[in-house]
Amino acid sequence: MKSTLFNSTIKKIGGTAFVLFTSLSAMSQTNVYDDIISQSADHTSLTAAITTAGLESALQNSSASLTVFAPDNDAFDDLAADLGTNITGLLALPNLSDILLYHVLGVTASSASITNGDIVTPLNTANTIKLTKTSAGAVYANHAQVETADLTADNGVVHSIDAVILSNETVVDVAIDNSFNSLTAAVVKAELLPALQDPFATYTVFAPSDLAFDNLATALGTDISGLLALPNLSDILLYHVLGAEVASAAITNGDIVDALNTDNTIKMTKTSMGAVYANQAKVTLADVGADNGTVHALDAVILSNETVVDIAIDNGFTSLTAAVVKAELLPALQDPFGTYTVFAPSDQAFDDLATALGTDISGLLALPNLSDILLYHVLGAEVASGAITNGDIVDALNTDNTIKMTKTSMGAVYANQAKVTLADVGADNGTVHAIDGVILPYETVVDVAIDNGFTSLTAAVVKAELLPALTDPLGTYTVFAPTDAAFDNLAANLGTDLAGVLALPNLADVLLYHVLGSVNVASSLSNGNVPTLEGSDVIITVAGGVMVNDANVTLADVTSDNGVVHVIDKVLLPGTAHISEEQLLNVKVYPNPSSDYIKVSFDGSTANGLSIINTNGQVVYHKESISNNDAIDVSGLASGNYTVTFTVNSNSITKRLVVTSDK
Repeated sequence: MKSTLFNSTIKKIGGTAFVLFTSLSAMSQTNVYDDIISQSADHTSLTAAITTAGLESALQNSSASLTVFAPDNDAFDDLAADLGTNITGLLALPNLSDILLYHVLGVTASSASITNGDIVTPLNTANTIKLTKTSAGAVYANHAQVETADLTADNGVVHSIDAVILSNETVVDVAIDNSFNSLTAAVVKAELLPALQDPFATYTVFAPSDLAFDNLATALGTDISGLLALPNLSDILLYHVLGAEVASAAITNGDIVDALNTDNTIKMTKTSMGAVYANQAKVTLADVGADNGTVHALDAVILSNETVVDIAIDNGFTSLTAAVVKAELLPALQDPFGTYTVFAPSDQAFDDLATALGTDISGLLALPNLSDILLYHVLGAEVASGAITNGDIVDALNTDNTIKMTKTSMGAVYANQAKVTLADVGADNGTVHAIDGVILPYETVVDVAIDNGFTSLTAAVVKAELLPALTDPLGTYTVFAPTDAAFDNLAANLGTDLAGVLALPNLADVLLYHVLGSVNVASSLSNGNVPTLEGSDVIITVAGGVMVNDANVTLADVTSDNGVVHVIDKVLLPGTAHISEEQLLNVKVYPNPSSDYIKVSFDGSTANGLSIINTNGQVVYHKESISNNDAIDVSGLASGNYTVTFTVNSNSITKRLVVTSDK
């Protein structure tokens, strides 16, 4: 505790002296200089300054009514240190009188009369003094705390303070002078005026507009009064302040800066057009200078919430973070009131994509559609992994395509072809699922099936958990796509319905038997065996149109970004044996077309199990065995396309037959 002033010293002398003082006071008036300041051992520097500036008479004026904020000796020592001088240097300052008069009010203001946020005008009118009265009763003039209050004389009152206050224009003055009314009210309510008025500090203040505060209040379901009553108001405000001065020109896109509230960092964006953002808030007016820093006006209040961006940064998603920065998407993903689901590709996923595209990470970051790619990984709602159902189709922020979700019977989750490797990493504005691949909004063979009404095929692909395999954006596929009628016919032949087909234990094999691992448009197909993803071959015949085994291609060459789709009229079943093209050419069904009979020629003496099947999948003729060049009566068949299947030398043969009968 510093030593007390003159009236306290008198009390130590005893009752007699006190009576004498009282008696003397009645005989002559006291003043703030002679009877308080000059008598205090703690205010010798102030006394010397007043004398040097020739201000004694102003403070001795018996008709005046004054309030003096009196810096103690330590306060002057601190000021000298800040200015790189000593007390002698301070006393030689050309503006010494202005400094001192900035500490004096032309009215008497007791500490009890001070209200938090009062703005008072001193005798030096270069600036006002901003007063703070805390909930604990502490009083501040600007940044200086009143240590001893209400030392009274007949011409005023003295409040001893622990710092010299200067009439510098501070960041607080910028806020007040530029009508940041809500921000000013919040700073006052949070009792932060002293912190932000240090004349020797260096601050950067991101200053939300009044509308920004109104928008925050609306988002929280309250009003400005409700905001000012928030228990974390001080934390919110200090998150808008940096402890260094940063001009807008010094900001680089992707800068991460520390605020005075260290609960979180602020992520800076500087766009290619020169716009600057702090988190989601846009700088609407930059570089409003003050003597203790600079102010940038914002169009939103920023909060220290943990966002999906923080999850990416904190969990080592280096490539994803770099991509989000490069695409200038930091503001979009840091809305503290947003609700997002982010499928976050790992660094390895980005490396794999770069390799597939024949480039590197720098090449990926230079892609003109980088923003579209990233927004395809973001949903505009929060979706936990537990809420995902196999086959869900969800909308991303990039609406060029939907995302197809798979949830396997083992609980694995996929977004398109990418597997979720870590689910449900929560943020204040959403959730993040780490994935092992970058997903692209390409039109895949799955999209072709969905968009063209292949309801049964789509349901089967979902049920067989084959969406990931077929949505690989960099895959190359040929899909023979059975129509819904083809699935109905298969169900009828099996004595079941579509649900029964979807319950087949070999459903995945059946579907993969319809897929080639390369892109083959119809004009590139030729007679012969072609291996499928299931592992066995289909037999292609192209005479008079394309057939796959005994199925007709009814619509060819529906292209997608990862392959081509040919529509067929029958569901293919695995089990066709491998047969060479040479063997195929030695097997003939003739004449073809025919109106009365056909013959079958082949290498070998006997063929087993010859069947003729119509386009509905019905067997219209069957014979257990035939000999080479046996005649088969087809005159009773209606005109149309048929499939002839039989076995020669353990090889299953499929041939197309066209009947021209009038039946």
